[in-house]
Amino acid sequence: MAEKPIFLTPEGRAKLEAELENLRTVRRAQVAERIHSAKEEGDIMENSAYDEAKNEQAFVEGRIMTIEQMLKNAVLIGATRAADTVGIGSYVTVVERGSREDEVYQIVGSAEADPARGRISNESPVGRALLGKRAGEEATVKTPDGVRYLKISDIK
Repeated sequence: MAEKPIFLTPEGRAKLEAELENLRTVRRAQVAERIHSAKEEGDIMENSAYDEAKNEQAFVEGRIMTIEQMLKNAVLIGATRAADTVGIGSYVTVVERGSREDEVYQIVGSAEADPARGRISNESPVGRALLGKRAGEEATVKTPDGVRYLKISDIK
């Protein structure tokens, strides 16, 4: 079975690579030192510092595996898309029906989504509704709060 592609901007890929490098070179060593120190304290059966260090080690190793898998399945987004339709990597300016205020979203992969910064996932309801649309078209978005109508005014 093929793995699901992880859409990343070049910046997002660099951020994951930097996190992976930090986990491998810095955090692993820190956790190993904590485990070693906890073992020197004596009986590890009732040693909470040892338990915490082992839990942290499991988290670090799990995060390393997750990032490695994400990078393995990474598809870089950006300059390869058509500029006249909304795609992953697009900056989309929309106006909601009944509103006068523009909202600008960047469509990104789920790994980089940050709605507070206007970066929405291609898998989110708004992201899915906008994909493939052109400037001037309206997207209908079904959300838990009801239906939103977003008119696309610009795509970059």
